Order: sequence, then structure tokens, then C-alpha cells
Amino acid sequence: MKEIIGSTILILGALFPIVNPLGNSPIFLMLTRNSSSPARALLSRRIAMNSFVLLVVSFFIGTHILSFFGISLPVIQVGGGLVVISTGWTMLKSSDDDSRGEEAESRMRSRDVLAQAFYPLTLPLTVGPGSISVAIALGANEPRHSGFNIPAAVAGLIGSLVIAISIFLCYRFAEGLERLIGKSAMNVIMRLSSFLLVCIGVQILWNGVAGLLKSAGKM
Repeated sequence: MKEIIGSTILILGALFPIVNPLGNSPIFLMLTRNSSSPARALLSRRIAMNSFVLLVVSFFIGTHILSFFGISLPVIQVGGGLVVISTGWTMLKSSDDDSRGEEAESRMRSRDVLAQAFYPLTLPLTVGPGSISVAIALGANEPRHSGFNIPAAVAGLIGSLVIAISIFLCYRFAEGLERLIGKSAMNVIMRLSSFLLVCIGVQILWNGVAGLLKSAGKM
């Protein structure tokens, strides 16, 4: 039990600041500005489920998937960093008029909403290359000399579930936060969040480039 608790705390401590569901909630609102409240609720559930699956897959079999395709973690970071930069830059350039000039399209059907659930709302916004890289590293570092590590597996499932629940809660009640602080303040937070998303993308990209350069230097 102590091993499970310790591993769960380690997973949450490593992943939660990177996933950062509370910080991403303004970005979620901005990307779903033409969606109704029920549609956002539906998206919140689907994104949380997608995030749980991504984290679990990354933790348990991420290294095997990368080995099968011959892809290294730095390459994942470079590609993912470019996607994050592109998403943040697009949001940063969008004008406020864009979100208010299309009231006739503000009610999206469930199928249209769910089309956004995986990309870009789950990947790369919520569980991006940084989160996936950390989850893969955590899974790879778990001791496996004695066979399948049950405590580590339980800790991975619990940690991923807790993060998924936090994602759902933060995204589901993001509208309440907007009503509480006002649209003007929320718009400022969205702009800052978009800029930070670009910066995070640059950092992820740089980490990948640095890893590739280090690998090239050892050849």
C-alpha cells in the first residue's frame, strides 16, 4: 500500500503541473466559444476520458509504441512542440469580434462538438507532448525485474484517473469562472494563456532539439 501511495503521489506531482487543467480552462473556453453549455459539458466528459486513455497508454506501453515505430522521445517533443506553438499562435491572433460575430453558429450539434474532442482539445491542449513524454518516462522507470509490477500499475491507473477527474471539473465549470470574474477579465486571461501556450510549445520544442543534439554528439 505504501508503494502504491508513494508512486501515485510521484505520478500526480510530475504530471499535474504539466497537464494544468485549471490553467487550460480559459483556453478551453476560447476554443469552444461557439459551443452551447450542454455541448461544453459533453466535451468536458469526452476530453477527460480521452486524457485518461492517453495517459494510461503512455504510462504502460508508450516505450513499446515508440520502439515499434523507431521514434525517440526528443522527436515526439519536437513535433508536439510545433503543434502546440501553432495552436497557441492561432489563438493569440484571433480577434474578439470573431467570437461574437457568428451568433447563428453558436449552437453546435453533438457530432460537430465531438469532432473537436480529441484534436485539438485533448491533444495537444490538455494532454500534450510534454505530458506524454513524462508519462512514458515514468512508466519506463518503474522497476520490472520481478515481472509485472502490480503496485506501479495500480498507481498509474489511480494517478491518471485523478488527473482525468480534475480535467473534467475544471473544464465543466469554466463557464462559472467566466461569469464570476467577467468577460473582460476572462479575455485577458485567455490572451495570457495563449501566449503561455506558445512559450510552452517553444520550451517543448527546445527540449526535443536539445535531446536530438545530445544524441547526435554521442554518435
